[in-house]
Amino acid sequence: VQLVESGGGMVQPGGSLRLSCAASEFTFSNYDMSWVRQAPGKGPEWVSTINTDGGNTSYADSVKGRFTISRDNAKNTLYLQMNRLKPEDTALYYCETRIDEYDYWGQGTQVTVSS
Repeated sequence: VQLVESGGGMVQPGGSLRLSCAASEFTFSNYDMSWVRQAPGKGPEWVSTINTDGGNTSYADSVKGRFTISRDNAKNTLYLQMNRLKPEDTALYYCETRIDEYDYWGQGTQVTVSS
């Protein structure tokens, strides 16, 4: 299983970023996918999950209405569109999936929201 995140960066409050996660070495379309983030000095925080065909999504209250998760099974890619970013969204963002009761994570992409 390989998960490679990209798209992070530094943005001002109120700005937008789109994260991507390229998946390989497993059948991407067979598994629910999630985004998880970890802020400095804090534990991991679940952000959002999407089911296999993209028809069902869920979000943490802290991002609901601002973030949108999506996937392209033809491209084996997971996305997270982040709008109206806040300083408290600053974190390392990971894509994650569970296969056979084992959690797989990418290396993460840093998002920093600061003026």
